Amino acid sequence: MAIQRMDNVLIVVEDLDAVIGFFVELGMELANRGPAEGRWVERIIGLDDVRQEVATLRTPDGHGKVELAQFHAPAARRSTPVDAPTNTLGLRRIMFAVDDIDDTVARLSARGAELVGTIERYEQLFRLCYLRGPEGIVVGLAEEL
Repeated sequence: MAIQRMDNVLIVVEDLDAVIGFFVELGMELANRGPAEGRWVERIIGLDDVRQEVATLRTPDGHGKVELAQFHAPAARRSTPVDAPTNTLGLRRIMFAVDDIDDTVARLSARGAELVGTIERYEQLFRLCYLRGPEGIVVGLAEEL
C-alpha cells in the first residue's frame, strides 16, 4: 500500500502569532487554532505533561498544510542556531509556488523576512529564492515563467 498524500509539516515555534502572521502574509489561510493537550497527545509525541497551542494553515488550493505548535510545557528546545545555513542537516525549507515573487518578497520583507541569497532564474522555467522569516524559518519561493 502506498501513501495517499502528504498531510502537513509541523514547525515548533516560540511566537505563534508572529509565525501565523508571516504565513498569512504569504497567502496561507488559518484553518484552525487551539489547544492540543491531554494524554492522547502525550502518548503520540512521547512527552509528559504537554500543554501546547496548535494552529493549522492551508494553501489557497486546500492541498498543502503547515501546522504550527507553541509548547507551554514542556519548554521547547532549540536544536540549531536560528540562522543555520541551508546546508545544515535536517529540514531546511518549505517551498511554495507564487504568482509574483517580487511582490511576495516585498510583502514578507515588510514583516522582517530577509533573502537568504538572491532571486535567480532557473532556465526559462522559474524564478526562485529562499527567504528567512520569523524564528529562522526558511521558505522557498518559485514563480513559474
